Amino acid sequence: MLEAKNLSVRYGKHLALNDVSIKVEPGECVVILGANGAGKSTLLRGLTSMVPLAGNGDVMFREKPIARIAPQKIVELGIAHVPEGRGVFTEMTVDENLRLGANPKRARAGADSRREEVLKLFPRLAERSRQRVGTMSGGEQQMVAVARALMSKPDLLLLDEPSLGLAPIVVGELFQALKRVRDTGMSMLVVEQNVRASLAIANRGYLLEAGRIVGQGAAEVLMDDPGVRKAFLGH
Repeated sequence: MLEAKNLSVRYGKHLALNDVSIKVEPGECVVILGANGAGKSTLLRGLTSMVPLAGNGDVMFREKPIARIAPQKIVELGIAHVPEGRGVFTEMTVDENLRLGANPKRARAGADSRREEVLKLFPRLAERSRQRVGTMSGGEQQMVAVARALMSKPDLLLLDEPSLGLAPIVVGELFQALKRVRDTGMSMLVVEQNVRASLAIANRGYLLEAGRIVGQGAAEVLMDDPGVRKAFLGH
């Protein structure tokens, strides 16, 4: 589905991402784990051309090169990126946000039926379709952001720190919703600091440290890895 090879990103003299290679297979949920400043968000931005790549790195999506093409074309190819901070339109209703999500040409046909499918995945949003998003809780706004991304009819969903700033009980609800999305067969790449919640829905994971991949493996293996437990989960 997605293969990134030797990706590097510089912010001035700072090398934020250093020769990173990852892969996402069709129908797979992959998580990128790492501390603040490890380069996780930069990786997603590099994949979707939101920051320029340095060097000769490449990104292949469905075996076609997509590095350095415009972000709006990335969306039309079938990659949806839910950024850190959600990026929802707070003055608009839930329904208006979802309908904007169906704006890409690839998503316009069948938008109404897709909306019904998305609301089945997020039943709380179905109850609040006419509510202004700015009046909703942080967890509900995150659900709106994910649902809006799904309205673009993606083949691959990128999620950047979906649990950031949410209360533990809300995190549980959100990841249950993400599990339902995964169970539809959606390919997902998730950047997350909540190791337990993200590995619980993932097939595989990568460990990112100081802009480099320092480990990878199946989700259950990473959950039991002593180094991962010490770094992220406590002894």
